[in-house]
Amino acid sequence: MIYISHRGNIKGKNPDTENSVPYIKEALRKGFDVEVDVWRVDDEWFLGHDDPQYKTNIDFLCDERLWCHAKNIEALHEMMKSDIHCFWHQEDDVTLTSRGYLWTYPGKELTESSICVLPESVNHTSIACAGICSDYIDEYRQRNPGGSTFPVRAVGEGSNETAVISGGKKR
Repeated sequence: MIYISHRGNIKGKNPDTENSVPYIKEALRKGFDVEVDVWRVDDEWFLGHDDPQYKTNIDFLCDERLWCHAKNIEALHEMMKSDIHCFWHQEDDVTLTSRGYLWTYPGKELTESSICVLPESVNHTSIACAGICSDYIDEYRQRNPGGSTFPVRAVGEGSNETAVISGGKKR
């Protein structure tokens, strides 16, 4: 199972620091992959969800543990040329990452190649996937240290409904 921190969040949303380089580095230091929002503006690299907020560089983006969500076409084009693990989506059901994973919108059908995005935000009945991207990723990893099945809900948003996640691939 691949555990991916959403914008550097590991124990819940933190809008004031998510997508900042120090916050992302802390999640990486704790052993998580991290999904980051990447912009390319005037030949410079930035991180930020709604706007380019935090300046960064190509060396940082080349980290194998980053899942770079291109926020504009220039970012996607330049990351593809540099062989950076990236993808583009808005509200597509699924999008293919540059390494062949299926980045799957919350609540949509999953496969063993899927990354289940924000499982805490929807009611899945069962989940079989390659990885999870969550704002509460630390809790998911604690519940599933060996890659076996575990309940999805009761993480973050606190629903009484549960589902089972099983992960085929481990990293």
